[in-house]
Amino acid sequence: VQLQASGGGLVQAGGSLRLSCAASGRSFSSSAMGWFRQAPGKEREFVARITWSGGRTYYTDSVKGRFTISGDNAKNTVYLQMNSLKPEDTAVYYCAAAAYGGTLIKVDYWGQGTQVTVSS
Repeated sequence: VQLQASGGGLVQAGGSLRLSCAASGRSFSSSAMGWFRQAPGKEREFVARITWSGGRTYYTDSVKGRFTISGDNAKNTVYLQMNSLKPEDTAVYYCAAAAYGGTLIKVDYWGQGTQVTVSS
């Protein structure tokens, strides 16, 4: 199983980026996929997830109203649209997936990470 993340980059505060994560090797149609991030010197933290069954989404408070997670089941791909970016959003963003269940309490697969840098 592989999770291939892409779409990171350098953007000014207030700008937007769209991350993509393409999964291969198995389907996650009955479980959850999402994103975590890790800033320098900090622990990895949850950002957002989507449950394919029912399309339920969940966000950490600091990104609500600015980030939107979505998915294309046919492509086994999840996206993270990030708007109104702030310098504190700067981090390496990791795609994550659970083998079973509708949450990411237990992550079974990780992507390689993509750097997002927001300049002030």
